[in-house]
This record gives sequence, structure tokens and C-alpha cells, in this order.
Amino acid sequence: MLKLAANLSHLWQELPYLDRFDAAAEAGFDGVEVLFPYDIPAKDTQRALLRCGLPLVLINEPPPNYTGGERGFAAVPGLEGRFRYDLRRALRYCEALRVPMLHVMCGVAEGAEARQTLIENLRWASGELPQGLTLMLEPLNAESMPGYFLNDYGLAVDILQELSLPNIALQFDSFHAQSIHGDAVKVYQTHKSWVRHVQIGDAPGRTTPGTGSVDFESLFEHLIADNYAGWVSAEYTPGPLTEDSLAWLRALRG
Repeated sequence: MLKLAANLSHLWQELPYLDRFDAAAEAGFDGVEVLFPYDIPAKDTQRALLRCGLPLVLINEPPPNYTGGERGFAAVPGLEGRFRYDLRRALRYCEALRVPMLHVMCGVAEGAEARQTLIENLRWASGELPQGLTLMLEPLNAESMPGYFLNDYGLAVDILQELSLPNIALQFDSFHAQSIHGDAVKVYQTHKSWVRHVQIGDAPGRTTPGTGSVDFESLFEHLIADNYAGWVSAEYTPGPLTEDSLAWLRALRG
């Protein structure tokens, strides 16, 4: 059976942040993820996790310092110091909340210098990680994130191959994969050996699974047939009420 997580930055937005943890448990999820938990004291999130009994499986880096701020600096030449500062803060949250995966955001950049900057930053970061924590790379589509450096799954895998580090892996997102390459299932099949975390949302629009162009029936069949042991996280925009968007979850649970 697939391990299913709820992304609480997207789901149950109709509820206060700390109430979303209980809602995820009641709905039958096995874990949760939060994009940016930094504005809430870690101890408050800890209490919510203990109360609901679910693990927090992934957060994003860097911590945003203001609304609309840059989404990452890992590939931006000249901002290596900022990347290291942000990573250390994110690692403190990972330790406090026992998070096993940290999505590293690359930022707006292009070209060979940006690629080399990303590789050097990731090599340094790999040596800073505590045992059991993995850095995740996720390609983002150009419409959702204009100018974002890591905008192609082939590029992401090329970088992972060059690094060849056990604590850096690929984060597969069906919405971005479909938006970038046109066939999310094919992207998964092509690069599945690198995938350690899966996020699901339909395309276009990161909508509820089953409302767009992603073949989720095929994707779930491949994940199950491959004995995929990682997390599958629901990261989509559900509409007014999250409970009304969970038919896919009930179908998987049988």
C-alpha cells in the first residue's frame, strides 16, 4: 500500500494551520508535509504532530523572509553565503520536527555558471546534513515559476548523476512533470530510479487528481507495481472544501 501524505500548505486552507494536522489524520493520511513552516514556532508544530500522530515528511528551503520573496538561491551565482545561511536555519527546523526530506529551491538563474553554482552548493550541503536527512531536487515548470533554473527533469537527473551523492535525490511532482514534458507517467518511468518523493496534483492548474490531463490511474499502477516505498504527497488546490476532493484517496484505500 502506498504511503500517503497531505500537503498542509495546499489542503485544508479553510482551517487554521494547526487544525489541519488533525484533519489530515481524520481523513486517513499517513503523514503530512508543509512547504514553509518557519513563521510558526517549531514547538507549536511539534505539538500538532504529537496530537495527530502523523510524521512531518518534507519541508522546503529556504525560509521565505517576506511575502513574494525569492524562491531559492542554490543556483544563483554570488549568493552562496545566503544559501548557506538559509540551509542552516532549515536544518534546525528539520532537527526539531524530525523531518527526513528537505526540498532545496534553486532560484532564478540560467546558464553554465548557475549549474556549477548549484553543484558546488549541493556538494557543500551534502556534507552538512545529519544522518537520515535527504536533500530533494524538484524541477518546476516555467509558467508557474518563470526563470527558475531547474526547469527540466533531464537537467535534474544530469546534476544528480554528476553529484552521485546518496543524500541528494529527485522529487517527482505530477503537476510539474505534466506541465514541462506533457506526460507525467512517462517522466516517472524514465527517471524512477532517482525518485525518492512523489507529489501529486493535476494539470493544468495543480487541481485535484482526476480533474485534468494526468493519467493518475496509470501513475498509481506504476508506483504500486514498482513497490515504491517512498511517500506520495497530495499537493494540489482542492477548491472550497478539501473533504470534497478526496475521492482519489478513498479509491486507493479501497
